[in-house]
Amino acid sequence: MNRVEVAETGQILVRLAPEQGRRLAGSGVVEARLSPYETDLWEITPRGKVGVALVGDVEVWVIPKLAIDRLLFLVGYTADPKGWRDETVLLDVRTGLIPAVAQALWRQTERVLRQGLLQGYRTVEESSYVLRGRLREGDQLRWHHGRVIPIEIRHDDFTVDIPENQILLAAITRLLTVPRVDGESRRRLAALRRRLAEVTSLVRGTKLPAWQPSRLNTRYHTALRLSEIVWRATSPEHSPGAVAANGFLFDLPKIFEDFVTVAVSEELHAQYGGAAYPQYECHLDEALAVRMRPDLVWEMHGRPQAVADAKYKQEKPGGYPDADLYQMLAYCTALRLPRGHLIYAKGNVHAATHVVQHAGIEIVCHALDLTEPPEVILSQVSRIVAELAANPQATRREVRMAGKASLPA
Repeated sequence: MNRVEVAETGQILVRLAPEQGRRLAGSGVVEARLSPYETDLWEITPRGKVGVALVGDVEVWVIPKLAIDRLLFLVGYTADPKGWRDETVLLDVRTGLIPAVAQALWRQTERVLRQGLLQGYRTVEESSYVLRGRLREGDQLRWHHGRVIPIEIRHDDFTVDIPENQILLAAITRLLTVPRVDGESRRRLAALRRRLAEVTSLVRGTKLPAWQPSRLNTRYHTALRLSEIVWRATSPEHSPGAVAANGFLFDLPKIFEDFVTVAVSEELHAQYGGAAYPQYECHLDEALAVRMRPDLVWEMHGRPQAVADAKYKQEKPGGYPDADLYQMLAYCTALRLPRGHLIYAKGNVHAATHVVQHAGIEIVCHALDLTEPPEVILSQVSRIVAELAANPQATRREVRMAGKASLPA
């Protein structure tokens, strides 16, 4: 089996068979281009995803620049802003992304199952020769045409086959198919799967069942959130390519965008009120033909007060190296706002403020340092929100008045 390792921000040349190279190019996991100099030399470039994927007989490992615990913090906070940061998921970050997540999952699952499997009531509809619960009269007449037995009934079962256990089993099953899971973790996960033998396995292509945090399932909370992270990272929908890729992948631009949207919305609501709308729909032109969707628009009394877009790194399409600035200018113009905010991951762009000529519109670029501990990251978000919530029109008026007051009589 061929193994390809490339850093998140790197690029490598690797020798592959033509079919292997074409599969990688069609997978959506990385970009693969044939070298113009040698027929079996391929240029491999990451596409914003990190983790491991098995594409045909080629194992692709994209090494994240971001620390593993910070990466999981961003994902977990997005899923549950109120709970995740107060909980501990033990990670051995020295082992790499996949082994660290695998070890965290079996440790958390073993811990919650020490007290036994959680049980709960589940509504069951079935055919039976014994009346139990309630008779489903309509189904009885429709299917059995007046016969007394079998009986179509509905009843509540007290069982371990509940959403919480189904989610644990689904994550464990998925992770066992991922390359680079260490031997000990495979043994532990396989043993946990056997313990969950009475729980229904999810059919491929289905969604995770919904669950609600409660006093009864408190001990499951951390394991369930980690299981949801594993499920999303191992889902086939992470790759838009035409070739199936089996693995464990995080889409960093999407993770960053989701985190910023959730964290800024939470802080705005807590500190300033109003309503923050993700993927706010607006139009550039008066005919409403050109649709736009800023990542976040904050409204007070039904009127837009601020607009923000999250970018993991600066977009530089061919011929338009400052495309992000043009996009934000269009948002500010359409929303009649004098200031717009671009929030980047630090290291991909520098903080700066740009004043547009002849328009007076300010575009503020923020750099969020993701290498800091979670509490520091959130304090950075608070500072950004304070700038975002400031009224630039009022500020300019104060500056003008101060300037007039300083003029000699």
